Amino acid sequence: MTDTAQSEAAQTMRAIVVEQLGAPDVMQVREGVPVPQPGPGQVRLKVEAVGINFADVLSVAGEYLTRTRVPYTPGMEFAGTVDALGEGVTGVQVGQLVACLGGSGSLATYAVAHAAALIPVPASLTAAQAAAFPVSYFTAYHGLKTLGYGQPGQWVWVQAGAGALGTASIQLAKAMGMNVVASASTEEKLELARKLGADVTLLQDDPDRVQKIRAAAASDTNSKGGVDLVLEVVGGPRFQESLDVVMNRGRVIVIGNASREQANLRPVELMKRNVTVTGLWLTSLMGDAEATRDAAMALTPLIASGQVTPQVGPTYALDESVRAFQDILDRKTTGKVVIEPQR
Repeated sequence: MTDTAQSEAAQTMRAIVVEQLGAPDVMQVREGVPVPQPGPGQVRLKVEAVGINFADVLSVAGEYLTRTRVPYTPGMEFAGTVDALGEGVTGVQVGQLVACLGGSGSLATYAVAHAAALIPVPASLTAAQAAAFPVSYFTAYHGLKTLGYGQPGQWVWVQAGAGALGTASIQLAKAMGMNVVASASTEEKLELARKLGADVTLLQDDPDRVQKIRAAAASDTNSKGGVDLVLEVVGGPRFQESLDVVMNRGRVIVIGNASREQANLRPVELMKRNVTVTGLWLTSLMGDAEATRDAAMALTPLIASGQVTPQVGPTYALDESVRAFQDILDRKTTGKVVIEPQR
């Protein structure tokens, strides 16, 4: 390669570009995309791993909580090595591995992010594990503790227990001394939930699931006729099940809507048992500096000690992004789906 060709190659990169919203196959791999330059307060990262969330799938489909503006490059959560520093950036070094919640733009070989959004990575984590950490574990912490007020000895129902958020929630709940009921779609996924510490597991389509969850909690002397807390991610018609299994003065934390269907809620039903239903959206919570600091202080020693380990699921190359997104939609995966742009 000539010097000129090498210079041009250094200024361009490969990236996923979405020009119209829809199913995963609207994503296109583009060559020759200009490498972004970090502005004041920003850093550029060589992207090593991108954690894919259901929110990314919804964003590409135009169904996320915020409007998706096209053209854009998906990827809100990633890990990479610092490649260049913008003006005024301190406290981070070129070559350092960091994780980041960047909103979008990381399904590329390089990405730019605000230095304030960077999360230090413990030396024990790989890039893939680092990319699997921020969204799932911060969300799980806020669901269990910040908004869920979870306490040792209490029972929590973790839905989609083998997914990225589910595996994070099981580990954190056990670290907090809670009892866990986990549900999932297959026996293989339930085995993973048990491995991570779930006390009771059941198939999500078990016809007696509501009765079995209530019975599990009732077997504990601290139970008051149901679980104390539900991490609700299914939505649709099954939202009612979360209300059916929660105890008097229990809490339902709404984190997702995997069914992509409308749920019905009758407020008077909450009154009868003094039940609380709370929505959780990590994007807005990350704007709360105190809540973010508390979560980071709680999570950092758990991650560093190995008591909690991000569960990396299947990994894909950038060219396989469409398949990665479709596999999430088809519920074929466990743990965090990771795309590695440098492959």
